[in-house]
Amino acid sequence: MPGAERPRPLVPVTAGDEAALRLLSEGELEIVGLLPRSSNYTFLAKVANGQGRGQTLAVYKPEAGEAPLWDFPDGTLHRREVAAYLVARALGWPRVPPTVLRDGPEGPGSVQLFVEFDPAQHYFTLTERMPDEFRRVALFDVVVNNADRKAGHTLLSTDGSVFVIDHGVCFHPAPKLRTVIWDFAGQEAPEDLMDDLRGLEATVREEPLAGELARLLAPEEVEAIKRRLARLIRTARFPEPGPDTRYPWPVV
Repeated sequence: MPGAERPRPLVPVTAGDEAALRLLSEGELEIVGLLPRSSNYTFLAKVANGQGRGQTLAVYKPEAGEAPLWDFPDGTLHRREVAAYLVARALGWPRVPPTVLRDGPEGPGSVQLFVEFDPAQHYFTLTERMPDEFRRVALFDVVVNNADRKAGHTLLSTDGSVFVIDHGVCFHPAPKLRTVIWDFAGQEAPEDLMDDLRGLEATVREEPLAGELARLLAPEEVEAIKRRLARLIRTARFPEPGPDTRYPWPVV
């Protein structure tokens, strides 16, 4: 961003990183600038702990900057971002950057660790050489009912890892899956991923995850997670697009 000093990220970029979560939750949050090409107000922010021992960049999405949607309740998108991180963390995949719910300069919102990434890379450029990563992403999107999986929502970080972002329109109780990832449609899901999904089916009913999701989502949305998991476990297959399937736009 022209004229803005970008602090070097000092916290390791690893999903589930406790140090990152503490810094994101407790550090002083300062807006650096507005990120382009976002339908909602999305800010690049600096987070510092105040003692000079740690700082990082983050993506701050305040509730006040959310555009109204006809099919999602107003003021809930930032909470869905946090819920998606918690589900991915409990499942063990895919890599969603650490994300917390907190207050900031523009009011309460989600704050997510910024991932340094290659802007030339996305799902369409990566899928042939990293199919296993995207099998995980595809199954995760079914669990969270992702209504907007664009190719550009998958990032190749500078350490070679794939991260997935932008989960503000997930967890609707009605079927809403809208994705560009249909390469695995109809295939049998790998057994190791099915084992993880069976583990999540138990974990989502227990504390602390059950309580955390209850604070972020409506009761019917939490129940819908359990139904989608049960269906996936019963079929053990990647879903296929139906006649009314819609694709996100733009696709990247």
